[in-house]
Amino acid sequence: MSSQHTGARRACATRTAALAAALALAGADSAHAEAPYPSKPIRMVLPSGAGTVTDQTARLVAERLTAALKQPVVVDNRPGANGIIANETVARAAPDGYTLLFTYAATMTVNPWTTPSLPYDPIKDFTPIARPSQPGGNLLAVSANVPVHNLQELVAYARASKTELAYCSWGVGSGGHLAMEYLKAKTGIHLRHIPYKTATQCSNDLAAGHVTIGITDAISSVPHLKSGRIRGIAVSGPERLLTAPDVPTMSQQGVPFQQASWVAIFGPRGLPAPIVNRVNAEVNRILQTPGDREKFTAMNLQPAAPSSPADLGKLVSADLAAWGEVVKVAGLQAK
Repeated sequence: MSSQHTGARRACATRTAALAAALALAGADSAHAEAPYPSKPIRMVLPSGAGTVTDQTARLVAERLTAALKQPVVVDNRPGANGIIANETVARAAPDGYTLLFTYAATMTVNPWTTPSLPYDPIKDFTPIARPSQPGGNLLAVSANVPVHNLQELVAYARASKTELAYCSWGVGSGGHLAMEYLKAKTGIHLRHIPYKTATQCSNDLAAGHVTIGITDAISSVPHLKSGRIRGIAVSGPERLLTAPDVPTMSQQGVPFQQASWVAIFGPRGLPAPIVNRVNAEVNRILQTPGDREKFTAMNLQPAAPSSPADLGKLVSADLAAWGEVVKVAGLQAK
């Protein structure tokens, strides 16, 4: 056999081997690209500390998603800066479905009005996924040694006080902070704001008598309400709290305030639709499970009816406009 024929066969064999390797590599890449979601643990970032309504709700949802998706969904608490730290973390994450945001309404609908140079845009930088809860309010309460039992008595007490009174909330620009500043603007009373990092800290200091007045969430306040260490005065939302049904709303006591909070799941901008729809479907399934609905109710959260990502997007836009009006009345616009 001539060297020419031998060389040709070798060249052909080399090309065949190269083609086979290329096809194998392409097949591997294709298999990787088409790997079902999720194929590794998911991080769920929270703007709240442990023990808050948002935290407890997120942990329930994460537990159910872990079972449904067959991958761990790990809660990552990043409280502080009124949710900016957590929201920015997710806004800058890769849109691959492995970093999600579980947040409360104010981080999306209040921060844009109150925070100069906010490092994220609630509409442009996130992909709406699902909303586990209907809107609900927060609790305005006083320490047990404060001689007031309703909103009118609180206003009179503040006006008559010869010393400066203060109230706590879970941060500057939070929904609770805005509700209190709105109350001040409508009634003319003066109260100094003490911002805490979490609602739990506010509730604990209110119960200990370190602060006179506080607006806090429905979870961290419950043990102190039951023990009698704090007294509920009003609810900053459209309906009474399930955990404190005897406490009337602000509107029922003559101060019209209808804005409420909710919790929802978002991903970074550009999150692929199949991932969005998968997580949305699993959350909607949770909301239709009787046992899980009861757990939501126990946390003073009214489970939302199953809804679409587009529904959540519309809610964010509507509440963004509504909270803008509250911010204007309260005089808290970003300078």
